[in-house]
Amino acid sequence: MSSRSAVEREDDEAVEAGLDALTSPVAAPSNGRARFVGRVLPPVIALVVIGCLWQALWASAIWPEFQLPAPVTVLDQIAQQVRSGDIVGFLWVSVHRAVIGFGVSVVVAVPLGLLIANVSPVRRAIGPLISGLQSLPSVAWVPAGVLWFGLTDYAIYFVVLLGAVPSIANGLVSGVDQIPPIFHRVGVVLGATRLAAVRHVLLPAALPGFLAGLKQGWAFSWRSLMAAELIATSPQLGVGLGQVLHNGMSLSDMSLVMAAIVLIFFVGVGIELALFRPLERSVLRARGLSGGL
Repeated sequence: MSSRSAVEREDDEAVEAGLDALTSPVAAPSNGRARFVGRVLPPVIALVVIGCLWQALWASAIWPEFQLPAPVTVLDQIAQQVRSGDIVGFLWVSVHRAVIGFGVSVVVAVPLGLLIANVSPVRRAIGPLISGLQSLPSVAWVPAGVLWFGLTDYAIYFVVLLGAVPSIANGLVSGVDQIPPIFHRVGVVLGATRLAAVRHVLLPAALPGFLAGLKQGWAFSWRSLMAAELIATSPQLGVGLGQVLHNGMSLSDMSLVMAAIVLIFFVGVGIELALFRPLERSVLRARGLSGGL
């Protein structure tokens, strides 16, 4: 009888080990060089192809030089900004505004998203309004912000908040909606209060969807900031990347316009890749959902 019990225990342990293996994330390849090449090489190749196409269009002379400068001319424009040190000021003005605006947006959007997700009358009342605000172009708020707050940083932060808050709140609502109902019931059975259930059940379970909302919220923050800086220009506001873009347009300097566009693109994407992509990768891997990351 004892030998049979030992065999049964061994079978149970084997089944448990097999289930753990099924639910555990697949280990990434141990070759760090291969992972680096696999992540870095494709975007580098894409940039090289885009640069070659750009160079080919410039060489074909379909557009005059003042409308389509050569890639080398744009890179030289960026190099001039680097040598003069002006680029540090441009980046500081824009990036610190984007970070502050995004941080305030998160503080506002999290309780708003939880309220919409958990209170049905609130969802019916303002849920469609939040979705409508998300679809409204942020540039539409710039004139109102300038008239209400003047040519100040408050006008710019106002535009950033209205661009980012709806995306973050909707991302959190979507994450909460995808939580299996049994999670909430288990929390109630274990004696969790409403606040404890939100902290220990809802937010952790909704984290993947919430991270997607944060990524989109950052993208909207950056886009809204550039729209505000492009339109609301004043010496009191300093010179950010949007102001550089406006100056290039005013001077009909296409190389400066393209240089500003390149910098705006790489700063926005760089922060997303440096901050949100690793965070998203770690969260999804912890849940065995690494996918294509």
